[in-house]
Amino acid sequence: MEYLRIDGEFPRLAKSAVTLGKFDGIHRGHRKLVEKILEQKKEGAQAVLFAFDVSSQMILTREERRGLLEDMGVDVLLECPLDTRMKHMKAENFVREILVGDLQAAYVAVGEDFRFGYERKGTPQLLRELGRKYHFVVDVLPKEMDGHRKISSTYIREELNRGNMEKFNALMGMDFAVEGVVLHGRGMGRKFLFPTANIIPSKEKLMPPNGVYITVSYFGDRCYKGITNVGYKPTVGEKFLGVETYLYGCEEDLYGQSCRVEFKKFLRPEQKFSSLEALKAQLQRDVAGGEAYFDKIR
Repeated sequence: MEYLRIDGEFPRLAKSAVTLGKFDGIHRGHRKLVEKILEQKKEGAQAVLFAFDVSSQMILTREERRGLLEDMGVDVLLECPLDTRMKHMKAENFVREILVGDLQAAYVAVGEDFRFGYERKGTPQLLRELGRKYHFVVDVLPKEMDGHRKISSTYIREELNRGNMEKFNALMGMDFAVEGVVLHGRGMGRKFLFPTANIIPSKEKLMPPNGVYITVSYFGDRCYKGITNVGYKPTVGEKFLGVETYLYGCEEDLYGQSCRVEFKKFLRPEQKFSSLEALKAQLQRDVAGGEAYFDKIR
């Protein structure tokens, strides 16, 4: 997949099938749009995803998004900051100069709530009219639904902020995950409590509330069930946000290895304990709670 972050001029592409939006997380509704542009590859078009970057913290990091879209078969990912030029470009100018002029769009797929151009005056209906004028096909897809509510990044962010991992995972069509390289900590877990694998999440990653979660961690083709603490570990006074995972039955030396931690269920909020002994007693209860969860879904 070709990855292009726009800083000034747009690239000149050949015949393309384009979907546009914020795409800060590739949720179930976004996947429908991606599927539509992938279908156009049979007609000789490049599948192009045009992402407006508007948020400092994302449901998927840019790196995660790139990896997922490449796996899905997208040919070109354009990341376009919503800068002054883009905010003030009239809707028809955007279509004429960028969609048609630069990207050579033959097909465009958007959601029913898509807005573009100056003062967000560009609507799906206007896009259809401009498609007829400039000779490209437009598909407007209805929103994916969760009961009576439309699936959107806003809805998904709300559930993540609540720590509702089951709902988040269902809306996304994939588990919330944090990726990183296992780092050396203070060694306090191994010395006093339970040995753990520690990673630091990307600053652009939108995280769930600090607390303890039931998780599954992947190291290449190996996976371990476990429990994960997200937070600052107030009992021992860390100063950075960390993701610390106790892995059931793992005795490997994992330092320096790449890890992906997938979150299944929220157990409890992060809290400060009066002593390491009190913390250890709670961690034993957390471990038991995780084991009961995995026994139940086995």
